[in-house]
Amino acid sequence: MPEEVRLWKIQQGDTLLPLPGGKLDLEHRLEAWITRDPSILDPELLLVGRQVETEYGGWIDLLCLNRDADVVLVELKRDQTPREVTAQALDYASWVRELSSETLIQLANTYLGDHGPLEDAFRRHFGTDLPEAMNQNHSILIVASSIDASTERIIRYLSDQYGASINAATFHYFRSDDGDEFLARLFLVQPETVETQARMKSSSKRRPNLTYDQLYEVAAQNGVAQLYERIVSGLSPLFGRHTTISSLAFTGDFQGSRRTLMGFFPTKSGASSGLYFQVYSQRIRELLHLPEDELEAALPAQHATWKYYSGADEDLSGYDGFFISADEIDRWIASISSHMPAQ
Repeated sequence: MPEEVRLWKIQQGDTLLPLPGGKLDLEHRLEAWITRDPSILDPELLLVGRQVETEYGGWIDLLCLNRDADVVLVELKRDQTPREVTAQALDYASWVRELSSETLIQLANTYLGDHGPLEDAFRRHFGTDLPEAMNQNHSILIVASSIDASTERIIRYLSDQYGASINAATFHYFRSDDGDEFLARLFLVQPETVETQARMKSSSKRRPNLTYDQLYEVAAQNGVAQLYERIVSGLSPLFGRHTTISSLAFTGDFQGSRRTLMGFFPTKSGASSGLYFQVYSQRIRELLHLPEDELEAALPAQHATWKYYSGADEDLSGYDGFFISADEIDRWIASISSHMPAQ
């Protein structure tokens, strides 16, 4: 069973006054605290949904994202948590597992409202762009004021035996004689242990980012090695860069936040079609003060308007297409270079 939590108040004379434990008076009170400040569960949780209806007829209490844009499903229950709660959470997780990036973005934008869209909220919270691939893994966190022995056995079994990313957090309530209230949190299993078990025993579907060498190998295999080398050598001195699961992304600094400006995808390229690209036109215009007509004129002939997902705002929109010649790449690099701010 989880360890007993006790609390003492240090008084004058260095004496200790034990504070009596109590029960949370209302389930919604605990839910309200977590909704206002999810960091009481994890400092890196971003809340993106509350009372989310699943296709199975149930309602997920809280839907969160972590830094990897993986879903964290939070189920809150008052007082003693019955075994059925675990089964319910697993049922919800089976629905969460199949959520696409576009569906998650739409759910999040609906919840966030004026605090969205999700891409902005994610960037503010984590200081980085929303990852290309979302919901590659998911986890379950059951929250209560106490859990029963049966629930504990089930959670430990799923975590230890199968590497399921599931845990429970209990909150313990104390009230002093003068009316001050205190709350203590205790995890059934240390989160680091759950993460390690999940990584070791479960078959994660997360695809690692390709290395720079791997991206070049893909470019060579797809017949665009020379185009790819030319774009890399021309843009690398100008911008930050990183790899994703399918591309090389170049980034700019927006008041301390790194945001993707353009991406090149050897994985979607071919000798006959050319080197596939995506550019975020508003970000480039903002960073480089490059007029829209000049930006579009510098793009290759094969380009079209593009959005990160259907309904994306201007920040996540721009152009995509294919570079098919060295001349097209040189024209693009020259236009970008001419607008780089003086160092």
